[in-house]
Amino acid sequence: MDKINEFIEKVKKLNKKVVFPEGEDERILKAVSELVKEKIVSPVLLGDKEKIYNLARNIGINNISEVEIIEPSKSEYFLEFVERYCQKRKNVSHGVAEKIVKRELVFGGLMVDAGICDSMVAGAVNTTANVIQSAVLTIGYAEGIRTASSFFIMVLPDGRIYFFADCAVNICPDENQLAEIGIATGMNYKKLIGENPRIAFLSFSTKGSASHPMVEKVQKAVKIAKEKNTGFDIDGEFQVDTAISEEVAKRKLKEFSPVAGKANVLIFPDLNAGNIGYKITQYLAKAEAYGPILQGFAKPVSDLSRGAKIKDIIITTVITCLMS
Repeated sequence: MDKINEFIEKVKKLNKKVVFPEGEDERILKAVSELVKEKIVSPVLLGDKEKIYNLARNIGINNISEVEIIEPSKSEYFLEFVERYCQKRKNVSHGVAEKIVKRELVFGGLMVDAGICDSMVAGAVNTTANVIQSAVLTIGYAEGIRTASSFFIMVLPDGRIYFFADCAVNICPDENQLAEIGIATGMNYKKLIGENPRIAFLSFSTKGSASHPMVEKVQKAVKIAKEKNTGFDIDGEFQVDTAISEEVAKRKLKEFSPVAGKANVLIFPDLNAGNIGYKITQYLAKAEAYGPILQGFAKPVSDLSRGAKIKDIIITTVITCLMS
């Protein structure tokens, strides 16, 4: 939790503005109340004002008057955003755009795209697919990225920090998508941790020790990632012990690797491996797992689990702000 407290203190100094499209959800209201109380960010809630005020009273929130609340269809930004959406989606009529922009997820995305808010946090009510789709339609992908993905921040009991990706979005990424996931995760490691990433692409094979199409996919991803980003230390394919244990790396590798044994960003070959990997680390190694945090967009958007607790919402908000 020390690292998260460090993140919180950093965000407090940044004066970030975050939009929460699911303003009528009780957990969102409680999290926003805490964010305001601790002066972490300036939140914006989307939804019906009367419903939000009534819910706040019913659950004992007494600082709701300090929060900006916007009803999309009644907002001063509405017509501007309709035009903005029509410019982005050339095949959409003005009438259809009006209906779409009334949706809180779309309106929230446009607030971020227009620079009114720094980031958007959603997913307590909406599905991951809906959050991603709305972000793609409004904010779009970062330069050179065509794949939305996610990462987890894994903090081990001894303080070591790893980023795991992708553990929540892409079921079976191809080599190009896998390369993009590696680069995006490395970029966010550098933003959040402030150190250079050492990115290991994982497999059941180490440098050709096994031959299989699944291994070849990872090998191709490594090659593509190295060609796309020459500033990061990128290597693989590695079995996980080769990636994180210097002793094992010395035994298994004949040539020098800047990553083997010292990796801090682990890229899993598919969602099976990623999801299993982070949960094993969380439950057997007693690591703290923060995420999934969405990545790949031109501006930060994060997806919450629909079972998210208030603490999860606050931490996700803080991490997303540091990515902006």
